[in-house]
Order: sequence, then C-alpha cells, then structure tokens
Amino acid sequence: MKRQIQDLLNTALRQVAAAGPLAADLPAPQVERTKDPSHGDFATNVALALSKPARQRPRDLAERLVAALPATPLIERVEIAGPGFINFFIAPAAYRALVPEILASGPDYGRSRLGAGRRVQVEFVSANPTGPLHVGHGRGAAYGAVVADLLAAVGYEVHREYYVNDAGRQMDILATSIWLRYLELCGEAFDFPSNGYKGDYVWDIAAALHREHGDDYRCDATDLFRGICPDEPAGGDKEAHIDALIARAKRSLGDNRYRFVFELGLNTILDDIRSDLAEFGVEYQEWYSERSLTESGAVNRAIARLHAAGQVYERDGAQWFRSSAFGDEKDRVLVRENGQSTYFASDIAYHMDKLERGFDRVIDVWGADHHGYVPRVKAALTALGDDASRLDVLLVQFAILYRQGERVQMSTRSGEFVTLRELRREVGRDAARFFYVMRRCEQHLDFDLDLARSQSADNPVYYVQYAHARIASVLRQGAERGIPLEPTRGTEHLARLEEPHEQTLLRSLSRYPEIVEGAALAAEPHQLTQYLRELANDFHTYYNAHQFLVDDVALRDARIKLILAVRQVLRNGLALIGVSAPEAM
Repeated sequence: MKRQIQDLLNTALRQVAAAGPLAADLPAPQVERTKDPSHGDFATNVALALSKPARQRPRDLAERLVAALPATPLIERVEIAGPGFINFFIAPAAYRALVPEILASGPDYGRSRLGAGRRVQVEFVSANPTGPLHVGHGRGAAYGAVVADLLAAVGYEVHREYYVNDAGRQMDILATSIWLRYLELCGEAFDFPSNGYKGDYVWDIAAALHREHGDDYRCDATDLFRGICPDEPAGGDKEAHIDALIARAKRSLGDNRYRFVFELGLNTILDDIRSDLAEFGVEYQEWYSERSLTESGAVNRAIARLHAAGQVYERDGAQWFRSSAFGDEKDRVLVRENGQSTYFASDIAYHMDKLERGFDRVIDVWGADHHGYVPRVKAALTALGDDASRLDVLLVQFAILYRQGERVQMSTRSGEFVTLRELRREVGRDAARFFYVMRRCEQHLDFDLDLARSQSADNPVYYVQYAHARIASVLRQGAERGIPLEPTRGTEHLARLEEPHEQTLLRSLSRYPEIVEGAALAAEPHQLTQYLRELANDFHTYYNAHQFLVDDVALRDARIKLILAVRQVLRNGLALIGVSAPEAM
C-alpha cells in the first residue's frame, strides 16, 4: 500500500511539475504510516519539502497535489492537515482485498523485485578455525543469515560467504597445541604453554592423531623445550614462548609432518564449524580460503597496486601502507622485516578480490571489537582506486549469556566457553535464532537461557509460534466438526469483518511487505521480529475476544479466511528468520 501511494504521488508530482516551476526529476516522496488513526493510515510531508522550489505555500501546493491524484479504489479519502501534511485514509475494501491476495501469494507474500539485477555478497561468521563456535559467534551467524535472506526476499542476488582464516600465527598455535597434547598422550611430561589452546577439542584431535599414528610423531620433551625462553608463569613472555615452540615444532617435525598436524587441526575444526552452522540453518555458497590469496598471487598483486599508486614506503626493513592519508589513525605494516606479509595485507587482497568479482555491494558482518579495522580496510580500497562505498561493515556485539541470573564466561583459548551447539541443545534452534536478532546488531544482547526455555507469553519466540499453533488448533477443531475450511471459501463475505480487532489485524497484515523491505534495506532483522510479536499480539487479542467457528456461516467463513491469512504471514516471517511454525505446542 505504501508503494502504491508513492506511485500515486509521483503521478501527481509530474502533473504539477509540468505546470511549473518544479523540476521534472523530483526526489521520491516520503510516505510514512501514521501513529494516530485520526490522521489517516499514511501521511506525507512532500508539500512542505517542495514548497520552496515550487515557490508556493505548503498548503497551497498540497491542494494542487491532492487535486492531481489519480482516482483509485485504494483510497477512501485524502485530507490536508496543519501547514500542509497530506493524510491518506485507506478504503476498508482495500484492506479486505489483502486477505485473498495473501492466500494466493502464499510464501511469496511480502517478497518483491526491489533489488532485481543487483548482486550482494554477505560475508559473516568467518571465525578462526581454532575451536568450536561459541555463543558469541552464534549472534553473528543468525544476524548475517537473516540479513542475507531478507535481501534475497526483496530481489537481490545474494552470495553468502565464509572467509576461512587458514593461515597465520593462530593456526600455528593451534597446530602446536595439538602436537603438544599428542606428546602428553605419548607419555611425555612438561608444562603446557599458557598461550596454547586448552579446550577439550584439542585433546580430541590429539587423541585421533595418536590412535592413527601411535608414536610416529613423538619426540623427547626435554630436547623439545631445551633452550626455549621461559613462559609467563615462570617470569617470561608467553608470546615469545609460544612462538619459540612453534618454530621448534616445525623444525622437529619437518615440513611434511608439521603440515599434516596443521591440516588435521584445520580440517577437523572446519568440518565441525560447517556441521554446526548447517544445523543452525546457516548455509554458504562459498568457503573462501585465506591461503588461496597467497597461492593465487592476490596478496602480491594488491601490494604491487599500492606501490604503483605511491602509497607504500619502507621503514625499519618493513613495507608500510600510508593508511593515515586516507582517514586511518596511523600507517599499517603490509610486509614485516622478515619478508612475511601481514594479515592486513591478506585482508586488502580479499576485499580487492570481492570487488573484482563484480558485486554491487559487499557486506561484512564483524564483531564489534573489530571496529578499528573498518577505516583501514576502506583506506586500502580507496588507495587501490576502488569505490570504498561499495563496502558496508556491520558490527555485531557479542551476546552475553546468562544462566540462572549469572553471566557465563567465554574464552576460546582457555577452553572455558559455551558452544553454539550446547546452546542449541539447551534452548533449541528456534529460540536461539529468534533471540539473536531481536536487537539492533550494535546493541548488547543479554541472552537469558531461562526465558528462552520458558513456555510463556514473556518468551517472544514462544508467543509468536503459539499464535500459529492456535490457528492450527482452530482449523483442526473445524475439521473435526465437519466444517469446510477451504481457502477458496469466504471471499464474498469478507465485508463481515467489521469488529475493531479484525480491522486491527487487517492493518497489521498490510504492513508486512513494508516491514520486509525496511528490514532488508536497513539490515535490521529486529524490525521483523518486532512486527511478528505485534502481529501475534493482535491475533491473541482477537482470539481471546471472539469465536471463529460460529453458527453464522458467512461470518465464520470470513473469520476463517482472515486467520488463514494471519497464519501465512506468520509462516513467512518466521521462515525469514530461520524459525519453524509449529502446528501444535
């Protein structure tokens, strides 16, 4: 309805502009739903916004626009209010006509072709494959997945991607941690490094290595640790200690055996992440390897392009990017003094590659702790001569998990964390998905496990799903009583929907396409969850106030038709956030 009114206003604007002095290429008029029903259903301030270029008083311009509006059965009447606001009152028949439209459209109701012909890449989660996904990663997974699905729902071609950080120091720490646990299983005794990965999953991978290869990868721990700088508990530097152990592991094992341990850790954890996300309802078109950037020469090519642009200089044996010239707080190292390229260099190459693949828009979903990284990546794209505005970085605050009122601590390195898989087992996939997207991504999220498990109106996902289940219950009761409930019946009786609760529901149903479009364009899934809660509330209120299976056949058929439309919209909205629509609860 909102788009139809915008189209009507555009027609009126063109007619008024033809008479002068307005320009023909006017911006699209802003149309909003009113908060006060006495002001109509929709309103626009276009007359106030254009009064100056039109050289007319806003109210006079509003009168000209209203006179130029094409006739339509959509609108019952139009009023001019205050200094020049135009208020539109939708005809009741137009609201009733939505019911058969919703039922005919089915799963497609609310979808559009708004973004047709435009390609968007959404990269999300991309957690280092150094351990299982925890509940913090879960929020990024749910948020990224719903943003991608919303964009697809309004017509964009969406490419979902996971960037696999399968190179670099953290992966070396993981490989070394696995090997050290393996040595313990072989009977070697030593103090495990404080900066190693300590989770049970590291033991599991080490045990698999030991089962398959026995003592083939064993070495004497005394020789291994001889000459290694002390760890932090012994008064040393934990970073230097783990780096020295990595170097010693590579030398002791040799290239082939070290690579085997490295790949075993990477592939075991990555397979677990793939499975975990699939069970969470998150699928990707591509798992993009960081190592492929080096192997394909993309990293060297990106650095060469920055050199050619005059944006790289040498200092202390390292190569630096002049990122401060493009708004970053300081310059950044691209190649260290030892000749190794940095993670930042790989990230530049990755984003260069994204834009080269022809996406009209690139969306990165990052944890909020990476906010400082945004200006340097955009700086690099600008320095490369690319359009940095094509990159949007959406920052997601980690969820804070509470159980029985107490905060649960999480740390991947120590191994003391709640995994996403454990969360799903405790509260279910539906509750996890819904709770994760109930707030703006930049807002902190307190995830209350007790609330998520509860079967009460206070639990938002239960409240919405219960509305769907209640409708299914009404339909079952009708079938048991032999009442015909076909969606094709009742259209001719929709005028009987005269109760205030029914009018409220019809208005709520009409909002759904606007909600989907707004949530997609703003990357705000919480708009959809809030709408579903409001629609469920409108239905529960209606359910508690009225009978549906009444003796009056015409009224009964009209009400059944209405709740079938509510059921469809609940299903469509829940599907977009990856939540089921149960028939019984």
